[in-house]
Amino acid sequence: MNLFALIVEHMYIVLIALAIASIIGVMLGIIAYWIPYLDSVILWIVEVIQTIPSLALLAMLMIVFGLGNTTIIVGLTLYGLMPIARNTYIGLGDVPAHIIDAAKGMGMNKIQRLLKVELPLSFPMIFSGLKIAMVNSLSIAVMGVLIGAGGLGFPIYRGIQTRSVKKILSGAIPVVIMALVFDYSMSMIEKRLKRTV
Repeated sequence: MNLFALIVEHMYIVLIALAIASIIGVMLGIIAYWIPYLDSVILWIVEVIQTIPSLALLAMLMIVFGLGNTTIIVGLTLYGLMPIARNTYIGLGDVPAHIIDAAKGMGMNKIQRLLKVELPLSFPMIFSGLKIAMVNSLSIAVMGVLIGAGGLGFPIYRGIQTRSVKKILSGAIPVVIMALVFDYSMSMIEKRLKRTV
């Protein structure tokens, strides 16, 4: 059992899921912001997904996607939608009205205002959602071992099977360290982003 290879695979799974969740989540947040009557529906759907127990969600996804990394990536993507979509929606909604009016006065259309004004100003809030999704995904990803995925869930599961605390810790400790490192580093970046806006 190569621990370094498992760490790399764990990070690969999490980062791929986060990238997909970021694209979809930001798009959902923008749609919720642009179309008022859809905001409650979109936010309700992503919140409902968040409440589904991870084991139940992975079991349902396994029926569709089968065993392996694809299923856990899809699961992590779904779990990452809520903080990203909600924070995008909140961030865009918090952009001061006078700034939007100024952008309109400069002749910017809806897309230009979004790309050049609203998204840049709301990025600290969006980044906060990315941080939450990232830290959550690192811990949830260990469940992937139950549906044939790789990562640090493997040594934890083997440790449970063999009643080996050493094996359990060999998988759990790297997950905790990675979560703390990413939480701290992304929090520092978030603070700098807020100061620059």
